[in-house]
Amino acid sequence: MAVVATGFFDGVHLGHRLVIDTLLRAAHERGEQSVVVTFWPHPRTVLQKDARELRLLNSLQEKRAILSALGVDRVEVVDFSREFRMLTAEQYLREWVIGRLGGTAIVLGYDNRMGSDGLQHDAIVPLAQSLGLKVIECDAVIPSGGVPPRKTSCSAGPLPSDDGPLPLMMPRVAQFSEEDPSGTGDAAARNAEGGTDFQIPTLRKLPDDAISSTKIRAALERGEVEEAEAMLGYRYGLHGVVVAGNRLGRTLGYPTANMLLYEPLKLVPANGVYLVEVETLGKHYYGMTNIGVRPTVSGAGARTIETNIFDFDELIYGLDLRLRFISKIRDERRFDSLDGLKAQLEADEALCRAMLSK
Repeated sequence: MAVVATGFFDGVHLGHRLVIDTLLRAAHERGEQSVVVTFWPHPRTVLQKDARELRLLNSLQEKRAILSALGVDRVEVVDFSREFRMLTAEQYLREWVIGRLGGTAIVLGYDNRMGSDGLQHDAIVPLAQSLGLKVIECDAVIPSGGVPPRKTSCSAGPLPSDDGPLPLMMPRVAQFSEEDPSGTGDAAARNAEGGTDFQIPTLRKLPDDAISSTKIRAALERGEVEEAEAMLGYRYGLHGVVVAGNRLGRTLGYPTANMLLYEPLKLVPANGVYLVEVETLGKHYYGMTNIGVRPTVSGAGARTIETNIFDFDELIYGLDLRLRFISKIRDERRFDSLDGLKAQLEADEALCRAMLSK
């Protein structure tokens, strides 16, 4: 028997977190498994709705890692094929949730849609109840505290490497026990002790202001990584392999690791220079990342992701690299000379180190 939540959950942001926390609480109270059903590839790629413009906040591996870390017992990834897309909401609930997953209850977010018939929340509720499913509803999540303060240390412990990265600033899920069935007491103390700068925002029924994957993507496309962090609950990151570049940075005294993303549909923040957290060779560092076309040295070349890692001098070509964005410090710009570029890099480094020292 299982309590089931369904959705793409791109980003596993704070709105999703309310659904997941509700799922875990309900499963604990009912003595059943917690199951998240998600889809791959993204439905838009199958339905061909602006598929060329689609960019994702998580790779499938990242999403699995986050959901598992939050305490979900089982993550069921469904192939969103043309055959699957033809299922009506009733067929999906009857054949998948009840038939295949043994679902006895479903958790619905405020904006859930379901089935080829496109049923919305108000229509899904009576349908599910008529099939014998208990329906557990969630409101929207609206951040009330603004952008969280910058972190200057990596305090959340080691990250899993086999199934994709777990963000350093990943908020811990509430833990339910016989002594603390609401999941508020001990879990809150653990959050305080763990050094996270995250708090669950105040919840209000204001869907127009609600956190959404679309709003997070828009913030990242503007370079507003701190706004994205406030909605995600953790720092947005990129994951890839280090590839060879033109090595100009080394001649300027600022060698860079050039990243090729593992997930080609992963959203890359707006062009510019960012203060970042870096993970490579099993260790954590800080650095500054330039995203853009390198106008000073290559005109309007291909877009690249280049990171100068502070206090680091290792050859890591072909090795794994993870970045998490702390703050954008400036836009990308063209300089009249390499000397002008070097002077700006020195100023960028000084600013980043000053930010980290606060």
